[in-house]
Amino acid sequence: MGTKVAIFLTHQAISLIFAPKKKELTLMSDYEEQILSERTEKETDKKCPNCGATVVFDPASGKMHCDYCGYSCELPKPEAENEICEMDFESALHTESFNWGEQKKEVQCKQCGAVTIYDALETAAVCPFCGSTSVMPAATENTIAPGAVCPFSVTKEQAGESFAKWLKKKWFAPRKAKKNARPEAFQGVYLPYWTYDAQTTSNFTARAGYDKTVKDKDGNSRTETNWMRVMGVYQEFFDDVTVMASKRQENSGVKACEPFDFSKLVPYSPQVVAGFIAERYSIGLKEGWEAAQHTIQSRLQSDISDYVRRHWHADHADSVRFSTLYSNITYKYLLVPAWISSFKFKDKVYQFAVNGQTGKVGGKSPVSAWRVILAILIGAGIIAGLYYLLR
Repeated sequence: MGTKVAIFLTHQAISLIFAPKKKELTLMSDYEEQILSERTEKETDKKCPNCGATVVFDPASGKMHCDYCGYSCELPKPEAENEICEMDFESALHTESFNWGEQKKEVQCKQCGAVTIYDALETAAVCPFCGSTSVMPAATENTIAPGAVCPFSVTKEQAGESFAKWLKKKWFAPRKAKKNARPEAFQGVYLPYWTYDAQTTSNFTARAGYDKTVKDKDGNSRTETNWMRVMGVYQEFFDDVTVMASKRQENSGVKACEPFDFSKLVPYSPQVVAGFIAERYSIGLKEGWEAAQHTIQSRLQSDISDYVRRHWHADHADSVRFSTLYSNITYKYLLVPAWISSFKFKDKVYQFAVNGQTGKVGGKSPVSAWRVILAILIGAGIIAGLYYLLR
């Protein structure tokens, strides 16, 4: 037989699959300059000892599981050198960001030899020819490897139930939209996240306000505030400031279904992500740190105001100005679990996500204008009725 060619849609991206007899593959000239080569990792070719099917990670049990005969086994214990640790930010070699869709890669399945063309930032999928869980190398020569994974603990069925309950509570969502939404159409995805730790030292100036009650000449009381200019140095350590490292999922509702429980982290291994799609980061370490600084600055604004009130026993604090020095900056590159899906209503696509650890749902639902108008009329009627009764 000659080369087989198939076209399929995987996670919003169309891939071409070539399954040649030989291990060498000659690609069409249009792709030659933009395709990288990778092979799936040997560790993913785990077959069931009972029936020979591929075993995958099961969120319900936390074990490797065969969907065909029910065989299960524990995940291998991580090696001592694979323990989760913070990495020094200043020593990082690869800090750049990447763009989805600009580059493709060919991935050869170690199980059957089939070659699939993926987006360069996908790191896991399932071989469409043999069903092998095709986990690709965690890092290339210009990227960073993930250090830890938050495994799925919510199953696909539980994610569907959480979504159905969430949508049912959306009173303004049209009834037809609720029927069109298919909670079973979920795809499990491991999403890239950065976490940053940093010690901050901030020089600040502010105003501390003290309230006092005074009476005017008519005996009426009023509150006046006396302001005092203050300055000082404020220090605070920030732990695990999170930044989602995927530009692809910015509108999917993932941020709304945070937080993820980082106390459940396990060292990265191909077995944990087997059977799920995994994304490599598109927001690089340096760009992620810039986003983390915005989060830290916002929190410092509030925390310094609180410090001024406590330290100077003030009633108010305002006009806070500060400059911050960062030190001992470390990071972790993590993969976190989410069930991603979408549905179409009146030619508009609505994306949503379910936290793969907690079942929390995030996303936007369509709004019925008639239901909004009805709610306004009901509210106006209640207010008018109360006004009439209280006259």
